Order: sequence, then structure tokens, then C-alpha cells
Amino acid sequence: MKYRELLKSKNRIVVKIGSSSLTHAETGMLNHVKLDRLVRELANLRNMGKDVILVSSGAIAVGRKTMGIKRRPETMAEKQACAAIGQGRLMMIYEKIFAEYNQITAQILMTKNTISDNLNRMNAHNTITKLLEMGVIPIVNENDTVSTYEVEFGDNDTLSAIVAALVEADLLILLSDIDGLFTDDPNTNKEAKFIDLVEELDEKLLEMGKESTGSSVGTGGMATKLTAARIATAAGADMVIANGEDVSVLHRIVEGMEENTGTLFLANKKEDFFLIDYVERL
Repeated sequence: MKYRELLKSKNRIVVKIGSSSLTHAETGMLNHVKLDRLVRELANLRNMGKDVILVSSGAIAVGRKTMGIKRRPETMAEKQACAAIGQGRLMMIYEKIFAEYNQITAQILMTKNTISDNLNRMNAHNTITKLLEMGVIPIVNENDTVSTYEVEFGDNDTLSAIVAALVEADLLILLSDIDGLFTDDPNTNKEAKFIDLVEELDEKLLEMGKESTGSSVGTGGMATKLTAARIATAAGADMVIANGEDVSVLHRIVEGMEENTGTLFLANKKEDFFLIDYVERL
């Protein structure tokens, strides 16, 4: 069965992009060329009639560069301060570029409490759903300014899967600095083999998730991506992990024509799926 062909029929798509895919590796500054290409891809998906949600990292990275901080923030207060500075600046950039493609955006900031509390969860669902009905592209990030250890998701891989489950998305695409899932860490093992398709996520595959990331600005390694896959597929969404170095990979994924364009995890909807159960395990 040509599972990739089925991606053409996906109508509600969540796209997550990490800090390392948004910034220049040499300087940590925003890569405006890549941002423009990303927005163009998302605007084109919207013009195709698809619902689009962007989960974007980058607030802390933008904030620390704005303040001339070269290292990653170490304390919670410093992290939150950088997020407070960077989130507004990041949204301003997104809004400006999206406006050039005649698209309207909206900012959604979430913490674990957004999902754990029944009323908050319902409000978040209703708000995002209404925005999509209005043709708006929501831009979601963790509310780092107020998050503490107890109420933070910790990474946007997990957050994007939770958003996909919250709004009944049928496709989640994680854009990162890796090509997909391998049998081992390809950074340290040259014999590691690429996995094109995962029909069912089992414990053996989950064990492949090692805490490794080649970036000084990102927070998610493969373990967080497999956690995201576990949530998204159980909620009924297909998921793709792909390299965000070239963001045009988005339309290649959605057109469903190419194999080996990222790793495709097939949806395996659990009849007893309850989002809070998954959030409480984080």
C-alpha cells in the first residue's frame, strides 16, 4: 500500500519547527531567508484549503541574541526573561512575513495546565478550532515566561503532538535537524540505517530514542520525537519526522510522492485515547 499517497488527503496539518531549523548555526541569529520560505510553504498549504497550525520554537533563542547572551540560559528566571523578550519579536516577524502572503496569524501560548484543566483544555480547543474556521493560521508556543518545571511541556515536539491531538489533526510534521528515525544515532554510528516507515510504534523503537541533539539552541532529541509520535498516532494522526534544512520538504510530504522524505509514522488510533492521561506522564 502506498501510504505516502494518502498524505494528499490530509486536511488539518500541524507543523513544528525547532530553534535549530530557524537560526544560523554560526551565529544563532534568525535565518530570515528560511523563515520566508517556511511561511510561503504554510501559506500555500492554507491556499490549498487545508487547516494549518504552526508550533514554533525560537522565542528564547531570539531573546538571548537580542540581549547579547552567547550561552544557553541556565536558570529558570533567565530562560523566562529571554522568552519574554523574544516571543513578541518572533511573532512580529512572523506576522509581517505572513501578511506578505495575505495570511492572518494568531498567537497561542500554552502550558501543561492548559491541557490538564478541563475548562482550559476546552477553551483552547474551541479557540484554535474557531481560528481555523476563520482561515487564520495559529502560531503556538509554550508559554515559557510563566512555565515552571511542574507545568512545562519541556519541548515543542511533545507540545506539537498535544496540539495535534487537541484539535483532531490528521497529520503532524516535525521539522528538525535530522532526516528522520534511524536504527541508531547517525551522528555517532555511521552504520545506522534510515527507517522510512513505522507502521506501529513498539517498545523496541521507543528504545531507539536517545537523548541526543546536535544543536546548542534546541531542546529535543529523538526521545522527544518518539514521545510525540506515541501521542499523535494514538490520537489518530499520521506523523512525519523530516529535516527542516530545506523547508520545501513540506509540500513534498503533503504531495505524498516521495519515499524516504522523512520517517512516516502511521496513525494507530486508540479507542480509549484520553489526552490528559498522556500529559500526566510527561
